[in-house]
Amino acid sequence: MREKVDIVQGDITKVAVDAIVNAANSSLLGGGGVDGAIHRATGPELLAECRALGGCPTGAAKITKGYRLPARHVIHTVGPVWHGGGSGEAEQLRSCYRNCFRLAHENGLTGIAFPAISTGVYGYPKGPACRIALEEAKAALASYPELGKIIFVAFSAEDAETYRETMQEVFL
Repeated sequence: MREKVDIVQGDITKVAVDAIVNAANSSLLGGGGVDGAIHRATGPELLAECRALGGCPTGAAKITKGYRLPARHVIHTVGPVWHGGGSGEAEQLRSCYRNCFRLAHENGLTGIAFPAISTGVYGYPKGPACRIALEEAKAALASYPELGKIIFVAFSAEDAETYRETMQEVFL
């Protein structure tokens, strides 16, 4: 199972998989960070398709085409804003990953790449967020055997190392 999970440092908009995940805001109309980078890389077609989706609540996910990306699809999910951990943030973040994996399964996708959802301006602590991401990846691999590759794309070397250290614990 572990051999199906990769951790890389780089630009998620350059990853060639069936779907990349966009850490979106609830409007789905673009923003900063990963969201802005994905919207810039896809061109205006993504924005037009997202307008028709009517937004997305926290923890949910919606799928669009990938347009000018090497990925065929973009799965948009809205992570929680960190409020100290007592406002259901962990379950909302788990829901993001579960819904992304569910959409991948429902659409026959076998490769998916994730950014570190909610760890940027939304303030979710990176260590706990990595643990949730990897635990949900492990559960998805058990539930969806057709998943061939899950890639976690870290922005920095430090973030990639956090994923690698956490992976040692989660995938014993």
